[in-house]
Amino acid sequence: EPEFNQAEQGVRDRITRLMSVRGQQPASVFHKRLGKIMWDHCGMSRNEEGLKKAISLIRELREEFWNDLLVPGSAGELNQDLEKAGRVADFLELAELLVTDALERRESCGAHFREEFRASEGEALRNDKEYACVAAWEYKGNNSPHALHREDLVFTDTVTGERNYK
Repeated sequence: EPEFNQAEQGVRDRITRLMSVRGQQPASVFHKRLGKIMWDHCGMSRNEEGLKKAISLIRELREEFWNDLLVPGSAGELNQDLEKAGRVADFLELAELLVTDALERRESCGAHFREEFRASEGEALRNDKEYACVAAWEYKGNNSPHALHREDLVFTDTVTGERNYK
């Protein structure tokens, strides 16, 4: 089928790209650095300034990844370094999307605690009017912003609202 052939060729092209960088740093180095960016700027408590910084740092790290990645071995045999490089390449894309979503969500709710959105006693300040929805992001290609698709949630048996744990 043409769709299969296209997908297979896409995988081959990506493997060739990963193998041809021939840089100095293994994927594990980029993975650790990405984890630190996410921990520092998009963790349990986050703010607009930190999220914007995270996007910038992730983009810089992605650029470095594609210019200085080292994948020893070959693509024609079992190669765990190549597998990890592929996963880290995906993580770099996913991390930017997670931060973009966190930046777009202008409220605090559950694990989405935005420091700018606190109730009077410091608890999470929800915005159910705008964010009681299912959100899905559509990939639009390299260097293109993702498109946000939303579907409102309707609650019939549950009342939403702020929670105070004090």
